[in-house]
Amino acid sequence: MPARRTSAATPPPVPESAGPVVADGIRVGIGGWTYAPWRDNFYPAGLVQRRELEYASRHLTAIEINGTWYGAQKPTTYAKWRDETPEGFVFSVKAPMRITMARDLPATGGQVDAFIGGIVTLADKLGPLVWQFDPMRKLQLDDLARFAELLPTQVDGRTLRHVLDVRVHSVIGPEFVALARKHGMATVFTDSTEHPSFADVTADFVYARLMGTRSSIPTGYPQEDLQAWAKRAKTWASGREPDGLPRVDATPVAPATHRDVFVYFISGAKERNPAAAQALLELLRH
Repeated sequence: MPARRTSAATPPPVPESAGPVVADGIRVGIGGWTYAPWRDNFYPAGLVQRRELEYASRHLTAIEINGTWYGAQKPTTYAKWRDETPEGFVFSVKAPMRITMARDLPATGGQVDAFIGGIVTLADKLGPLVWQFDPMRKLQLDDLARFAELLPTQVDGRTLRHVLDVRVHSVIGPEFVALARKHGMATVFTDSTEHPSFADVTADFVYARLMGTRSSIPTGYPQEDLQAWAKRAKTWASGREPDGLPRVDATPVAPATHRDVFVYFISGAKERNPAAAQALLELLRH
């Protein structure tokens, strides 16, 4: 087994400047920041592991934290992540699976409050909270509706954004879309064939996961595909909806003046995801 690359005598500096410009309210990132192959194609040689978040947050505009799915962290850990990242950077955060996989979902109010009470330590770096419901669990729409009532829209004067990441195919339909719209919660659009794929806009922001990166392509997606995603992201940001994406509710949505957009490259050929995110960010600058 190859040894972990050791740091150089003088580790390469991490830029002190802010990260990339957030063009039109469109944020682009990856899932997590600790992944061994990225030490060969994203992080500079000699960069010590404890500075990887510092580096990643200055080359991307958002990161989706997956580790919290397995268990919430201490507020001191959130504070450390907050302070290592530049102004304007945000984290999307997956809620712990002990909440979303609970048998009695509407009875998880105390756990919801405890999780949110800790995660707000991220302060201005806190982006959407992602509530993931995996396909192996039984999920009824009425239970989901009662759960949505538990999710606060504000804590200590700070507005919270919620994402309902429902991967249970039997729940996805017009009634689910209506529920999300009622509460102003986003759903997840993904280009994956494994999970439900629908682009119905349900909130004042859009949340997309692009999961089709390929190892054979240095930027994960072909250039023409990235250009198409840049165009779609700009359309979402303008308050409109892009053509050609699947929907479950044919009801037209009134255009907005603006929507924030979060696009994450996750799964697929994971080693290519940082390059894909950086390529999309570059396209969005023009």
